[in-house]
Amino acid sequence: MSVSTTARTEPEATPPATASPRPRRTLSSRLTGWLGNSLVQAFLIVVGLVWVTPLAGLFVSSLRSARDSAADGWWTVLSSPSQLSFDNYTSLLGSSGITRAFWNTVLISVPTTFLVVAIAALAGYAFAWLDFPGRDWIFLLVVALLVVPVQIGLLPVAKLFGQLGLFGTIPGVVLFHVAYGLPFAIFLLRNFFADLPREMLEAARMDGGTEWRIFTRLVVPVGRPALASLAIFQFLWVWNDMLVALLFADTSSQPLTVELQSQIRQFGSNIDVLAPGAFLSLIIPVTVFFAFQRYFVQGVMAGSVK
Repeated sequence: MSVSTTARTEPEATPPATASPRPRRTLSSRLTGWLGNSLVQAFLIVVGLVWVTPLAGLFVSSLRSARDSAADGWWTVLSSPSQLSFDNYTSLLGSSGITRAFWNTVLISVPTTFLVVAIAALAGYAFAWLDFPGRDWIFLLVVALLVVPVQIGLLPVAKLFGQLGLFGTIPGVVLFHVAYGLPFAIFLLRNFFADLPREMLEAARMDGGTEWRIFTRLVVPVGRPALASLAIFQFLWVWNDMLVALLFADTSSQPLTVELQSQIRQFGSNIDVLAPGAFLSLIIPVTVFFAFQRYFVQGVMAGSVK
C-alpha cells in the first residue's frame, strides 16, 4: 500500500501596499492656484465694496446738513469731517410723525413675522406627518395660492376690512400680511419637515410622546434653520412694504415707508429728513439679516426641494 502525499504550498505573502507618493505640484500649478484664489477674493471684495458704497453714502449724507449736501457730494467729508453731526437724527427722532411711524412699523412687522412662522410651522408639520382627510388636496390648494399676486386681493380685502371695521388699523395690515405670507411659509416648512427621519418621530411616539410634545421638543429645535430663514424672509418683506400699508393704513397707523413717501411728496428733496429716515429704515433689516445669516442658506436649501 502506497501512501501518496501532496505537498501543501503556503500562499505567498503579498508585500504591504505602499502609499503612492503625492505628486509634487509644479511652480506653474501653484502659481495658477494662487492667482485663481486671488482673483476670486478680489472679485468678492469689489462686489462687497459696490454693495457697501451706497449704504456708506446714505449714512454720511444723513450726518450732513442740507446746505452741505446741496453744495457738494458726500465724499467731501474725507477732507472736511467737521460737516458730520447728529443734528439730523435729533430733529428726526423729535418729530412725532417719524417716531410714530417707526413704532407702527415695529408693531406691524414683529407680530406678522411671529404669526406667520408659528402658524406655518404647525401647518407644515401637519401636512408632513399627520394623516387627515383631504390632506393632499388642501396642500395642493396652498401651493396654488403661491401664484396669486397680492394686487388681486387688495380691493376685495379692503372692502371686507371696511365692513369689519379693520380698515386703516394696524391689525388690518397685520392680518393681510399674515394671509398672503402663509402659502409660501407653509410650503417651505412642509418640505423641510418632510425630510426629517421617520425613525426619529416613530421612536418618540413609541416613548409615549404626544404630537404636541414631539412638535415642540423635537421638530422645532431640529427645524430652527428653516424657521430662522423664514423669519428673515417675512420680516424683510413686511418691514420694506409700502403697497399694502399705503392702501390699508391711515395717518395714525402708517409705517415708516409710507411716512417717508409722504415727506418726499410734501417737501421734495428734503435731504436732512429723508437721509436719516431712510438709513433708519434700512439699518434695522440689515441688522436682522446679519444676526441670522448663518441659518439663512441652510434653511432655504433644506426647504426648497423635496
